[in-house]
Amino acid sequence: MTVGIAADHGGFKLKKTIVKMLLESNYEVVDFGNSHLDENDDYPDFIIPLARAIATNTVNRGIAICGSGVGAAIVSNKIVGVRAALVNDCFSAHQGVEDDDMNLICLGGRITGFAVAQEYVNAFLRAEFSGAERHLRRLEKVKAVEKR
Repeated sequence: MTVGIAADHGGFKLKKTIVKMLLESNYEVVDFGNSHLDENDDYPDFIIPLARAIATNTVNRGIAICGSGVGAAIVSNKIVGVRAALVNDCFSAHQGVEDDDMNLICLGGRITGFAVAQEYVNAFLRAEFSGAERHLRRLEKVKAVEKR
């Protein structure tokens, strides 16, 4: 699985920890930046290219990190084909994939600890969309909104 990851200054330290974990777990990682800590950077500059890579299937799943995770979730969902959510618990990390075909997880670098973030990421990456009829029906309704 190829995993894209991006973070601004608010998520930079957490991103470094997650990248290390992903590589140790044999995931292919595409880092969309920032490549260095810059207190004046802006999350859309890194999160939008990640979200576009998700939408074009350049990467299979994505991890977006900013200070709270809120901005990352907002901008990610502006890209058609991205289904992103701010995650603060393991259940949502896997259930979002299983029921809603979530393809990008958002984390808050200033509010999510390293160990728990790794648990969320593992739950997200190990989950698979169920393909259940009711979930497919709901997903089609979401896609219809994107077409408007």
